[in-house]
Amino acid sequence: MASIASRFGIALIAVLAMAVFVVLPVRAEENQALKEEIAKLQDEIRAKKEESAKIEEKIGTIKKSIERKQVEALSLQNQMGILEERLEAVRLDIQSTLVELETVQLELKELRLEMDEKNKQIARHKEILSELIRTIQRESDRNYLELLLSNDSFSEFFSEVQYLEEVYLDVGAQARTLRLAKEELQTKETKLSDKERSLEKLKEALAVKQQQVAEQRVYKDNLLKETKENETVFQGMLADLRRQAQTIESETQSIERKIRAKLEGSDKLPQGGDTAFSWPVPSQYITAYFHDPDYPFRNIFEHAGIDIKAGQGTAVRAAASGYVARAKRCGESWCYSYVMIIHGDGLSTVYGHLSQTAVSEDQFVARGDIIGYSGGTPGTVGAGPFVTGPHLHFETRLNGIPVNPLEYLL
Repeated sequence: MASIASRFGIALIAVLAMAVFVVLPVRAEENQALKEEIAKLQDEIRAKKEESAKIEEKIGTIKKSIERKQVEALSLQNQMGILEERLEAVRLDIQSTLVELETVQLELKELRLEMDEKNKQIARHKEILSELIRTIQRESDRNYLELLLSNDSFSEFFSEVQYLEEVYLDVGAQARTLRLAKEELQTKETKLSDKERSLEKLKEALAVKQQQVAEQRVYKDNLLKETKENETVFQGMLADLRRQAQTIESETQSIERKIRAKLEGSDKLPQGGDTAFSWPVPSQYITAYFHDPDYPFRNIFEHAGIDIKAGQGTAVRAAASGYVARAKRCGESWCYSYVMIIHGDGLSTVYGHLSQTAVSEDQFVARGDIIGYSGGTPGTVGAGPFVTGPHLHFETRLNGIPVNPLEYLL
């Protein structure tokens, strides 16, 4: 009788363990409620993504209209039309970002629900596994000789040993189930961290886009004010912009050739070194790219660098060690202030729209030294014409020719 009871107890433990671990990990009503809540969240997420797709479609339509206007002759009316459509595109972009924020928040809620339930399952698994192991340990106190003597026949002895082995195997299976549950939880925790970072980036992008709307409005109002809504005045301003751009380009190329000839043969500009540049301002948010197809004055000149978001008066630092070839200071808003630094390996960098310069020509600077302070706010000293808001214009040149700075920035 004792051996039969023992076998029954062991078999019962195995059956109960399988039932709890595999068949009923949570109470049925709790599991159903959770599934319904997650399904509801998933429906909301799908709806948000569909809403976002419709907004993106509208943005695409506006961008095509802007592209058509950009190939037309640049006029004040044309420029106003582009500005209006850009404002609408940014407004829609903000709306899309808000929807994306709501989507990520829903996804975070879904993940947290799943993680909470997974933690409960793991806790249950641990509790049941611990009880099963304690039971096995109690049974293990009886050695095989004791089992043999307590049974009436060898067949009963082998049956009891087989039951014990089955329980051991079941413990191993449940331990693997527990490990897999923990691995799944870890995957969800990583996904949760990624979503939280994505949420923060979206919030930062939203703030920048909202600022862009405000800047575009100011730019539009200033342009109307400066031109007095007169096409002739506007065309005169464009001509001045073209002359200034050509003068600066010729100036930088000429000065760079002279400085390199002057420094040739010296060891002041190391060659064959590190050609990676540091970001010149803390922000890495780019508002206009190298040869940007959306640059409003591309039919006058190509955008030879990148525009980096930087508040008015932000410290601008040398991207690498080098020689200050040009430090142009302006006392008027229409004049473009900039610093050019010559580096080794045929490279140079240009920092534009500066509100102040902090270096002089013919001096050496080290990577990270402050060379000036950013500007670009319309109507402020050194900003130059046709600026929309504070930023740093940053150029990288190779043998005097502008190249994409993103290929060199760390």
